[in-house]
Amino acid sequence: MTLLVTVYAAIVCTVIWYKNAPDDKMRVGTLCWIYWGASLMWFVDAVFAYVRTGAEYFSPAPAEMLNDLFLGLSAVALGLVIWVVILLIKDPRGVIKDMLTGRGVKKG
Repeated sequence: MTLLVTVYAAIVCTVIWYKNAPDDKMRVGTLCWIYWGASLMWFVDAVFAYVRTGAEYFSPAPAEMLNDLFLGLSAVALGLVIWVVILLIKDPRGVIKDMLTGRGVKKG
């Protein structure tokens, strides 16, 4: 389930990135790399789990599936948090810089 959640997030993110390419001001490409990396990690984990358990791997308990779903959603949320931190540091639109210098404050 973790693999499915991260692959779906990676696919959606890649479509958004590709639609807006080559203009990547919001650094969606970075988010794509994060999700594809997580997907690769979960794929390797799934392969090793299948080697260890065999066909039993494809019939998990409902509680185990729910735990995997929460873990996958947590990985997607962590990827979003990392992406937001990168956006705040890089400040591609200069919003934070304008706020700190006082140019973004409207008077009146």
